[in-house]
Amino acid sequence: MTHNRLAAETSPYLLQHAANPVHWWAWGPDALAEAKATGKPILLSVGYSACHWCHVMAHESFEDAGIAGLMNALFVNIKVDREERPDLDSLYQQSLAMMGQPGGWPLTMFLTPDGEPFWGGTYFPATAKYGRAAFPDVLEGISHTWHRDPDKIRHNVGQLRQALARLASSPGAMGLDLGVLDNGALDILRMIDLDDGGTVGAPKFPQPGLFRFLWNAWLRTGDERLRRAVTLTLDHICQGGIYDHLGGGFMRYSTDQSWLVPHFEKMLYDNAQLVSLLCRAWKGTGSVLYRTRVFETIGWLLRDMTAEGGAFAAALDADSEGEEGLFYTWTATEIETLLDRDSARRFAQLYDVSPGGNWEGRTILHRNHSRGGGDDEPLAAAKAVLLAHRDRRVRPGRDDKVLADWNGMMIAALVEAAQTFDRPDWLAAAETAFAVVTAGMSRPGHRLAHALRLGQAVHAGVIDDHAHMARAAIALFSASDNGALLDHARNWLDSAHAHFWDAGDGGYLLSADDTTDIIIRTKPCFDSAVPSGNGAMAEALALMALATGETKWRDRAEAVLAAFSAAVPDQLPNMTSLLDAFEMLADPVTVTVTGADDDPTTRSLLRAAATGGGRVHLLLRDPNGPAAAIICRDSVCSAPISDPERLREALASR
Repeated sequence: MTHNRLAAETSPYLLQHAANPVHWWAWGPDALAEAKATGKPILLSVGYSACHWCHVMAHESFEDAGIAGLMNALFVNIKVDREERPDLDSLYQQSLAMMGQPGGWPLTMFLTPDGEPFWGGTYFPATAKYGRAAFPDVLEGISHTWHRDPDKIRHNVGQLRQALARLASSPGAMGLDLGVLDNGALDILRMIDLDDGGTVGAPKFPQPGLFRFLWNAWLRTGDERLRRAVTLTLDHICQGGIYDHLGGGFMRYSTDQSWLVPHFEKMLYDNAQLVSLLCRAWKGTGSVLYRTRVFETIGWLLRDMTAEGGAFAAALDADSEGEEGLFYTWTATEIETLLDRDSARRFAQLYDVSPGGNWEGRTILHRNHSRGGGDDEPLAAAKAVLLAHRDRRVRPGRDDKVLADWNGMMIAALVEAAQTFDRPDWLAAAETAFAVVTAGMSRPGHRLAHALRLGQAVHAGVIDDHAHMARAAIALFSASDNGALLDHARNWLDSAHAHFWDAGDGGYLLSADDTTDIIIRTKPCFDSAVPSGNGAMAEALALMALATGETKWRDRAEAVLAAFSAAVPDQLPNMTSLLDAFEMLADPVTVTVTGADDDPTTRSLLRAAATGGGRVHLLLRDPNGPAAAIICRDSVCSAPISDPERLREALASR
C-alpha cells in the first residue's frame, strides 16, 4: 500500500507528484489529524503545474529516495496546488513575507500540527548552491529545532500569529476624489521604463491592471505622457519574446528588462487581462498591432485552452522534455531547413534569428530590435509552416482544471473583444464557458466551487470567484439584454456579501465564513498579478449599480472603498483595481442603445459605442423604441443620438 495519497486528487499539479516516494497528503482534516497524532511538524509544499522551479525542486528532491525518506521520517508532508487553494497560498506567502523573505513558488513552509507557520522559504536545492542551503540540511535543522528547542518554535509561532491577525483587518477610510487618482497616475510615471516600457528593472511583469489605470487616467485628463507609457509598454510586450509569435498568447513574465526572455508558462489570467487592455488601447489608437495580437491570442485560447465542455484551462507549462522553453525556441538550422531560402532570410531578419541564437544557444522569436519593424503578412505562409512543425514537438503540459475566477476574467474579456471587433463567435465562446461554470460549479445558496476537472467541482469558492463570475454575467448581459444573467450576478454578489463580508471591520475576506481548515481568513486589498478580491468586488458592485440603478450595489461598493482607502497614500500602485472602481462611482459613463436587433441603425450605433475611443464603463441594450443611443454621465443623460458618427464624436469628447 502506497503512503502517497495524491493519486485520488483531480489537480494536475498534485497528480504530477502522485508517484513521488514522498508520503504526500493533500491538505485537509486527515493530514492535520495525522500531524497531531504523530507529533510531527508539517512540511507544506505549495506550487502549481506550470511552475518551472517547482519542477526543478520536484526532480532534485521529491523524486530522490534518500531525501524523500528524510521527509517521511521527520515530517507530515502536505502538497497544495496554489491555484486550487488561493486562500492557503495567500496566508502562507504572507507569513513568509513577515519572516523577511521574498515569496514565490515553490513555497516551502514548516507548520505546527495546528497549521501555524514557524519557518519557511521557497526553492531549496538538493545540494547547497545559488547561496541556498541544501534541502536535507534544512530538514534536519528544522526537525532538530522542533524537538530540542520548543521555546524557539513557540516564540516564532506567537510572533507570526500576532502579525497574521492583522491580515484580517482593514485600514479604514480616507477621502477620495478623481484628483487623487490623477496625481497617483503621474506618480506612477516615475516608475516607468521610458526605453522598454513596463516598470523599471527586471524581472518585468505585464501588470495590465496598473496600465489600465494609467489608460483610464489618460482618458480623463488627456495627458499624453500617460498614453505614451501604456502604448510604449504594449508595443514592447506585443513584439517581445514574452509573446508567442507563432501560436499566439502571452507568457507570464520576462526575466530581463527588454521583454526578451520569458518564463515560458502561459496563464489564463494574464491573457484575459491583456486582451481587455489591448481592446481598450486599440479604441484609442487604431493600432494594427494591438488588433492583431487580440485576434491571435483569442485564436490560441480557442484552439489550445478549451477544456471541460468549452470552459477554459488554467495554464500551459513552461517545460517540455524536462527543459524550459524548448517547445518555443528555435535554431537557425531548423528554420533554414523548413523554409525556402528567401523566406528563411526574411524571417530571420524580422524575428532576430542568428546562428548563435539569442538565449542559451537557441533563438527566442521577437521583434524588439532595429530590424523587427514592418509588416509580417508576407511571411504568413512561412509562419504557418513553422507552427505546424512546432505542433509536432512534445508539448508542454496543460493544466486543464477550470477555475471560476480566471474563467470569469476571460469570459468578460471575450465579451469585450467580441463587442469591439464585432465577433459573434467570440461572444458564443464566452456564453459557452459561462454555461459550463454555472452548470458544473454552482453550489447550494448561490455559492460557487473554485475548481472543476473531470466533472468534479472541488473546493469552496473564494471571494474572487464570486466577483469575477458576477462581472462576467454583467458583461454578457451588456451584450444581450438577458435579464437572467443579471439574476446570476445578483445572486452571486448577495451570496458573497452573506458569507465573505466582515460586518465588524468592513471589506470582504478571501475565504467564506464556513471555512474551517485555515487559521486566519485573510482580507485581500492589494493587487498582484490579478486584481485583489476586494478590488474585483468593488468593480463588480459598481457595474451592477450601473446596470440596475439599484442603490444597494453602490452602497456596498462604497463600503468596500471605505474599508481600504486609508492605505491609498502609501500603496496606490498596488490598489489600482479599487481605484478604477472608485472612478466608476465618481464619474460613471454608460451608453444605452435602443432599437430592434435587426435594425441596421441599431447595429451601427452598437458598433460606434463599442469602438469609440472614449471612456464608457458599461454598454447597455434596450430593444424597445427607435434606434438611438443615450449617453449618461454622472446621472445626466444626453438626448437620443441616432447618427453613429455623432455618437463617436460625443464619446470622444472629455
